[in-house]
Amino acid sequence: MLYISLRQYEYVSAIGRHGSLSAAAHQLHVSQPALSNALTRVEAHLGYPLFTRKRGSAMALTPQGRRFIEDADQLLNTAARLEGSTAPSPGATRMRLGCFVDLAPFLLAPALHRLRDALPGVSVSYGVDGFEALIAGLTDGQIDLAITYDLGMDSGFTRHKLFDSSPRAILSPQHPLAGATHVTLADLQDHPLILSREGLSAQHVLGLFRRTGLTPSVAHRAASLELQRSLAAHGEGICISYASPLQDVSYDQMPLVSLPIPDPEATEAVVLARHGTGPADPSVAIAERTLITCLGTA
Repeated sequence: MLYISLRQYEYVSAIGRHGSLSAAAHQLHVSQPALSNALTRVEAHLGYPLFTRKRGSAMALTPQGRRFIEDADQLLNTAARLEGSTAPSPGATRMRLGCFVDLAPFLLAPALHRLRDALPGVSVSYGVDGFEALIAGLTDGQIDLAITYDLGMDSGFTRHKLFDSSPRAILSPQHPLAGATHVTLADLQDHPLILSREGLSAQHVLGLFRRTGLTPSVAHRAASLELQRSLAAHGEGICISYASPLQDVSYDQMPLVSLPIPDPEATEAVVLARHGTGPADPSVAIAERTLITCLGTA
């Protein structure tokens, strides 16, 4: 017996496409209470929410909701074909990959290439952002998988380690430490640092020092890695980066020196993360295996 009608599938799918009850009601020419009642009945039958409701903002799909909408769209398309309808498809199978901004230049392009080969029937898109935005996207169901550092995620996320990353100190050739083969956190504490403006990134770097009883000074908080490198090249301080290009010049063609920071406590894992701890959707599971194989060394 079918407990969810095609009409209810249509209503819930419209809410997902338009992001609100009012917009979906206007599009379908039905009352807003009718949509609200349909959504309540569907969620009650399924036993889990399809949307998160936040006052003053659009209704965001949960990860389960996003999958439900995609399956509902396919069901509605099939029903339309059986009835001889020529109406266009309201949606297709989709997957969205997130990537931390500093890792994207190194990992995103090969990841997309492998995903599109492994999932030929899936439309793969991507977003590049900071830690907080990636975590919010995973939680709200806007991102299926994210390549990021293992920072800021609680036990509600599934993580697969891809590889370990160690930081490097980026500095001007004229800096007093430039002639060293490596530098430790203790070596750096007396020199001004250039950190990322991204909150969790800066907190992580400062936390490395504080856990060992060191108190560094911060000269700049820069909006991008290349700005950090440029400031370092001009003698404004030392940039600490986990993902820095190997080129020994900044964008403005100033020379740079890159030194490893070998402190064991500074090593950080790069992970493939998704929200939830249960079995992944089949397409997501294929994507996980694909990315672990092509990006992972752990």
